[in-house]
Amino acid sequence: MDLYDKTPEEDFTKARNKAFFNEIQHFLTPEEVSLISLNDVKQLLKPTNETYLGMKVIPIDKIVGSEGRYNDFDNHFFPKSSHLRNRWEHVDEAALKDIILPPIKVYEISGLYFVRDGNHRVSVAKSRGTEFIDAEVVSLQSEIKLNRPENMQDIIKQIINYEKRLFYAETGFGDITDYWCLDFSRTGRYDVIYNHILTHKYYMNQGKEEEVTLDTAVESWFNRVYLPIVTSVRKCHILHKFPKRTLADMYVWIVRYWDSLKQNFGDDVSIDKAVQDFGRYYRIPLHKRIKNFFTRIVLRRAISINSADNYIKLDD
Repeated sequence: MDLYDKTPEEDFTKARNKAFFNEIQHFLTPEEVSLISLNDVKQLLKPTNETYLGMKVIPIDKIVGSEGRYNDFDNHFFPKSSHLRNRWEHVDEAALKDIILPPIKVYEISGLYFVRDGNHRVSVAKSRGTEFIDAEVVSLQSEIKLNRPENMQDIIKQIINYEKRLFYAETGFGDITDYWCLDFSRTGRYDVIYNHILTHKYYMNQGKEEEVTLDTAVESWFNRVYLPIVTSVRKCHILHKFPKRTLADMYVWIVRYWDSLKQNFGDDVSIDKAVQDFGRYYRIPLHKRIKNFFTRIVLRRAISINSADNYIKLDD
């Protein structure tokens, strides 16, 4: 049977099944298959202003999220719920009959598109393998350009990589320290580090007639502040207690914690004491880690069985 001989009912069932199996395969990591929320991206990129671009023909594969319907579709725009069936099938029927529908409305930011109006039309178009669609475009200005992401985690990684390149370029950090693995798991942390360096530079300038250069401050901060803290983290063996976090993540958290300890107990609190206490009070408790480990095993087994059962039903 040719693709275009299918009925809207069959098309929706096929698209809904794809969303279902996508959810099953990522049961333990549902965030990986969630459609990206425009508001979440705006909070990260902080666009400066809007520009109306008017009518354009845009590539479907660059439509990666939605302004308001991100809970209704997965990251491939397949429908996640049967309550979408009626509207979805009407749009699909129009496509089958070559009826021209109004253009969708989208926001463009960092080279990606997010649907303002027309989520069902995008879902049907993606399900049918359409490459381009008419859209009314409003652009949100951002200096960062993003490649096509699979999910929100991909966008976060791209933003972090951009922030790292900018920080290294503006401060000369890598050339000065020969340290190229100042990495973070969250956005906005390189600004924190830059402020730490400037604060360190301010104190270095106290009592000096000639101002300390930024290069000197970077080298001094790295050797006298950053390295002693991450060395203590390694020595106390606490990084493994914080899965998916980096040494630089630990530095930022521990500096804050160390400052709070010194405010409460005086400046005599050592960095090793701060690191040990932080690892003790903020780690995931052992019983929870054990429970999570066995829960993951059980869930993976259940998912494997359920997936097999569903494929058998479909084959029948």
